[in-house]
Amino acid sequence: MPASGADAEPGFGVYVHWPFCLSKCPYCDFNSHVAANVDQRQWAAALARELAHMRALTGPREVASVFFGGGTPSLMEAATVEAVMERIAALWTMSGDVEVTLEANPTSVEAGRFRGYRRAGVNRLSLGVQSLDDRELKFLGRLHSADEALHAIALARETFPRLSFDLIYARPGQTVDAWARELRLALAHAVDHLSLYQLTIEEGTAFARLYEKGAFRLPEEEDAAALYRLTGEICAEAGLSAYEVSNYARPGAECRHNLVYWRYGDYAGAGPGAHGRLTLGGGRVATRALRAPGAWLAAVEERGHGLEAEEEIGREEQGEEFMLMGLRLQEGISLARFERHAGHALDEGRIARLVEEGLLRREGGRIRATDEGRLVLDPLLARLLVA
Repeated sequence: MPASGADAEPGFGVYVHWPFCLSKCPYCDFNSHVAANVDQRQWAAALARELAHMRALTGPREVASVFFGGGTPSLMEAATVEAVMERIAALWTMSGDVEVTLEANPTSVEAGRFRGYRRAGVNRLSLGVQSLDDRELKFLGRLHSADEALHAIALARETFPRLSFDLIYARPGQTVDAWARELRLALAHAVDHLSLYQLTIEEGTAFARLYEKGAFRLPEEEDAAALYRLTGEICAEAGLSAYEVSNYARPGAECRHNLVYWRYGDYAGAGPGAHGRLTLGGGRVATRALRAPGAWLAAVEERGHGLEAEEEIGREEQGEEFMLMGLRLQEGISLARFERHAGHALDEGRIARLVEEGLLRREGGRIRATDEGRLVLDPLLARLLVA
């Protein structure tokens, strides 16, 4: 990725959280809730009200990206997406090449809504495929089949200018050969972007309870590392580089909204459990909304927003957040920007030692994690940031 892109202003994004799903996946710890019936007009109006509150906080900004996440945003009616987009456009200035992403599940019912989303302004779809193997889809608790996923991918390619889809690997018993076959099949259908995540056990999920009972095992650490290296090699062969730890794209096809997060830009969040990071009055503020849909909706209708916290982020914490996000990126971080956020420079001796060990690379005023450094990112960060 060119340095000019890495050093440019991160831009301003808007995140909209739709908390509802048809079922709860056993690996998922996102703020998602199973609901059979949702009053779409009521929710569109509530999201619009909270967005207006966020505009009052941010003042005038140019929106570089909008992201509908969840939950399952493809359970939103196209009219709901359109109403939210119209509200965002009325509150802020929209960039001429604004990126608008919507997360979708590849069931046939939701795929039929794609054209409506495109008319509403969505120009990038992110499909939660997760696997192209029916047996593994059942294990992951997904409601679609591999054939439905491939059909949804084909329809999305016809409908949206940009497409990404997710896969989960390092699953129980998964071999290098099996993953190589599945990934190459995915790449044969991908356009320009893939999100490839290793299966992790998150606290409070159904998988966490099963894992504790010994119902299944994950690959050993060295086996998972081998799968990660293989993932990068196969994607590189297909022309997709690992611009972030779990995200692979052709040049220019990186997810601009996620780059706002990883480059530590400002973003406003609306919807239950949505987070935001905003530069206000010379400081940096974290916003967080109530997680429970009913409580959030009641708060919005009573006071115009569902925020439960607006907290100033201290300089030290800013430095930690900036580093945590930025070292996930292939481009790494600007040492000058770190110093502006943290209020102090990184220790040059620590940087030099990590460069010597092959975990960091120093390129002028930037540092970035090497491929080996990305495999041990948490310990790497701890060594850089230790007081």
